[in-house]
Order: sequence, then C-alpha cells, then structure tokens
Amino acid sequence: MPKARMVLAALQRDGWLEVRRKGSHRILKKGRRAIVWAFHDGTDLGNEDLRRIARQAACSLEDLRRIL
Repeated sequence: MPKARMVLAALQRDGWLEVRRKGSHRILKKGRRAIVWAFHDGTDLGNEDLRRIARQAACSLEDLRRIL
C-alpha cells in the first residue's frame, strides 16, 4: 500500500499544486479541478482512499496507480 507522502509526491509530479493547508487537510489544484484529503504522513492509503483521490482528480484508479 502506498503511503500518503508517496501519493502527494506523485500528484505533484503530475502537475497538481498544493494551494492550501488547514490542519491535516491538503488542498491541491490543477486547472479548475481540486483534491481535498486528510493527509497523514505515515498512513497507508487503502483502495478506498486511492479511489476517492482518483475520483476527485478525474482519473481512474489504474491511472493513479500508474503515476505512483
């Protein structure tokens, strides 16, 4: 399972920019799309968390796994 920091790094390589933080929540934007998730550095992200992030990024779970 990928760690939260690996997913954040992969999204940033893909062009997503972190625009704001509020507590543990990170807000990333790319164009008009936004991803909001509770970022906990050492946490393993399961399939449901990855699926939620992929849905917000308008890509499939397989596409998200490919950029990891």
